[in-house]
Amino acid sequence: MEASTRAATVEVHQRLEQLTRPTSGLLEKARDRLTGQPARAATGPEMLSLADELFAVSRVLDSQLGLRRAMADPAGKPEERAALVRRLFASQLSSTALDLVETIARQRWSRPIDLVEATITVATEAALDAADANGELDGVEDELFRFGRIVAGDRELNRVLSDRKASVEGRKALLDRLLPGRVNPVTELLLRNILTGAHVGTAEIAIERLSEVASRRRGQSVARVTTAVPLTPAQEQQLVDVLGRLYGRQVGLQVTVDPDVLGGLIIQVGDEVIDGSIAHRLEAARRRLAG
Repeated sequence: MEASTRAATVEVHQRLEQLTRPTSGLLEKARDRLTGQPARAATGPEMLSLADELFAVSRVLDSQLGLRRAMADPAGKPEERAALVRRLFASQLSSTALDLVETIARQRWSRPIDLVEATITVATEAALDAADANGELDGVEDELFRFGRIVAGDRELNRVLSDRKASVEGRKALLDRLLPGRVNPVTELLLRNILTGAHVGTAEIAIERLSEVASRRRGQSVARVTTAVPLTPAQEQQLVDVLGRLYGRQVGLQVTVDPDVLGGLIIQVGDEVIDGSIAHRLEAARRRLAG
């Protein structure tokens, strides 16, 4: 990611926090007294509605190259780009969503497509804010992880959800059969929008990234653990403690049971993999003998 896009993304995130999680400093308290309207944090339903609006904007930007080029045009003045947003979206968006899209338009982006990615990112953050406000962030992270394991374990499902040539309506219909009534509304909103996007890539990886974003929101790194047999609560806690000391930060576990590892553990934290499985050791021994 180029520096200009990085800086623009940070600016948009900060604006999201200003609009939805107002601080309680002296300046804000004075402003509250002057206006007679004390600032308040947005509720879970409000944040979920905001996320839905932002995902809708991302789809419009993704489908209209001319619009996103105009919104990212470095030759145009920031306020001119914001005025374009107001003309197009003022009657369709809430004031908070409109403010955020104007903020996006005012930034300097390396490429027009970065506007789409930034809008998706801030929509995802708003959805996770909704889960956090409702005290449901842990459950959403767990649902994302478990759905990712289902997709990873079903080759045909992964193929259909990853196929860019498959119709969006077909993918929506498939998710309609899988999600409603089975997962949290935040989980459903995230999966529907990410997995029906034009740039989903591999569905398994897209879901994994969502799960990791949710974990970071909880202040945790994620350790993806594969084991031949389920771990006991005591074993899980011991592993959390060991990994916490090793990485110097809180680590959450996402455990998958796979008999093919035979015994031991495979642990992945970010790009680092610790393969202590019996299957790995047997394969290493086989290679040494063959050599």
